[in-house]
Amino acid sequence: MRGKEISVVCDSCGRKMPRNKAVAYEKGVSFSTELHNANDVRFFEKKKVYYCVSCAKHRHIFQRKAEEAERNSRKGRGF
Repeated sequence: MRGKEISVVCDSCGRKMPRNKAVAYEKGVSFSTELHNANDVRFFEKKKVYYCVSCAKHRHIFQRKAEEAERNSRKGRGF
């Protein structure tokens, strides 16, 4: 399929856009049973969400991605 891209919905404002123009971001979500004892059950999962460019700029997603990439490059260099 040429020229057809799957549409995604912005997680913040609800705007529809092509997936290649959206900003993908992995967001960590944690769930807890809150039983208040030693055997509390906690779940942590990563969820892939999409933002339109204007919402990504407003939420500073580009800066977070740059910081994360810099952190990962430091790990590889042995610092």
